[in-house]
Amino acid sequence: MPYQLANPLIVQSDRSILLEVDNPLYAEARDLLARFAELEKSPEHIHTYRITPLSLWNAASAGTSAEDVVATLRRYSKYDVPDNVCVDIVDYMSRYGRLQLMRENGDLLLRSDDPVLIAEVAQHKRLSEYIIGQRDPLTLLVDPVRRGFLKQALVAFGYPAEDLAGYEPGAPLPMALLSTTNSGLPFHVRAYQEDAIANFYAGGSARGGSGVIVLPCGAGKTIVGLGVMAKVQAETLILTPSTVAVRQWIDEILDKTTLTRDDVGEYSGQIKEIRPVTLTTYQIMTYRSSRDKEFPHFALFDQKDWGLIIYDEVHLLPAPVFRVTAALQGRRRLGLTATLVREDGRETDVFSLIGPKKYDMPWKELEKQGWIATAECHEIRIPMVEEDRMAYALADEREKYRIAAENEAKIPVIMEIIHKHQGDQILVIGQYLDQLEIVAQLLKAPLITGKTPVAEREALYEAFRTGEQPLLVVSKVANFSIDLPDANVAIQISGTFGSRQEEAQRLGRILRPKKGAQLAHFYSLVTRDTKDQVFAAKRQLFLTEQGYRYTIMYAEELATYEPNCPVTSRL
Repeated sequence: MPYQLANPLIVQSDRSILLEVDNPLYAEARDLLARFAELEKSPEHIHTYRITPLSLWNAASAGTSAEDVVATLRRYSKYDVPDNVCVDIVDYMSRYGRLQLMRENGDLLLRSDDPVLIAEVAQHKRLSEYIIGQRDPLTLLVDPVRRGFLKQALVAFGYPAEDLAGYEPGAPLPMALLSTTNSGLPFHVRAYQEDAIANFYAGGSARGGSGVIVLPCGAGKTIVGLGVMAKVQAETLILTPSTVAVRQWIDEILDKTTLTRDDVGEYSGQIKEIRPVTLTTYQIMTYRSSRDKEFPHFALFDQKDWGLIIYDEVHLLPAPVFRVTAALQGRRRLGLTATLVREDGRETDVFSLIGPKKYDMPWKELEKQGWIATAECHEIRIPMVEEDRMAYALADEREKYRIAAENEAKIPVIMEIIHKHQGDQILVIGQYLDQLEIVAQLLKAPLITGKTPVAEREALYEAFRTGEQPLLVVSKVANFSIDLPDANVAIQISGTFGSRQEEAQRLGRILRPKKGAQLAHFYSLVTRDTKDQVFAAKRQLFLTEQGYRYTIMYAEELATYEPNCPVTSRL
């Protein structure tokens, strides 16, 4: 096959892939790569992806074939794709579903058409503890209580099981989505949301019912959750990141479904209602009085006959909840997230215990269709103030980042950006409370942190929505599940080291569609030539994969910079 040097990819034998950014086929190739490979590095000109077993298994579970993956690589590669890479792709993707969990006459069975594979599982030290007998050369009898633990172990073994054992129906809960909301507005589920719901539910068959829907912030993941509830028609437990998120879910349920307030319960620090639809937080579920005590609120998982459990922002799922989820494999489980990236590296646990990726829509595709705002991303590099340079040089690695992140030279840059966005709805987002308090005082703006009472937070968010308070300073509590549809400018002044999912969540705060073709602007303020800049590059990985490109600016260039703001946005 002749070399195709105009193509953007170089596929290497270690399963890494180099993608040329300055290539006419870059965007096309990037969107296809995102289906089966993970972005590792994204400097200006060459991005590095890697094919992993998990990336291939997620692709397989979403319906992508090994032939499709190999064909994509060959279509966009400059040179021949190494044979070992093609073989690995076929091998790994063929492993998904070679083992299947099934129910038969009340027994839980693990089956394969490969007797050698069954024999290997039966004698494997880590797997055998979940096996209680062998029916025949192709069938093992599995301890039903250990279903989730076996699935975790099989992923580590390299042969993820397709779980076709089905689910308990749960206590029935008749409900429907409304065509006109209770607030009087027309309502319909968008086409991509319908696709996500259908992919998850799979007609009610055992091939559906567990897995993760990946959609950007502002694309209506809550609506997908409501649509799944309407399909399942059973009592539902919903876990969220915060009490504010709980109340936003409740508002959406009461506005867009036939359920009433008597059907919906809040299980939070202040209220302990257990109703046919119950909403709680990860913080409540993982509370315990001391490290050697049990988690008292885990009892909620058994309080009712749940037919569906929804994990909102599933990438935040705490480790203890994974443990209890392993024992809940007989319940339908829906994970909702903007990114499958977990900073603790437990993506395989999401895959095995919540389920594989069932639906994923590229952010830029939704932007093209007008469902999320067009966003421009800027990284502004700022010199460190002279008096901090020696302290930075002598600090340990962790303290280096904090000194750089809290660089006082960021403050005049914040002021300048806000001045250039007069009339806009602006969020200033950061990690360090001391820094945020100084900024809030200088800006004469409200500060929202984890210590801000929920009622006060909700009042401030409402004032922001109405335009009464167009500027908020917020800590990481605003990373998740807050509904601020008119926010169109975010200024990130510090973050959680190299957290990719946090960067995605923060951009997501300004992605709801805007009035009058208004652009969204995301500014990341970075101290140049420091750990702050190194971590910023890591933070941007996921968004780069989604098609966002950061314009690099230096502080001294800001004076002549004018935001790209369509005239209609100012009307």
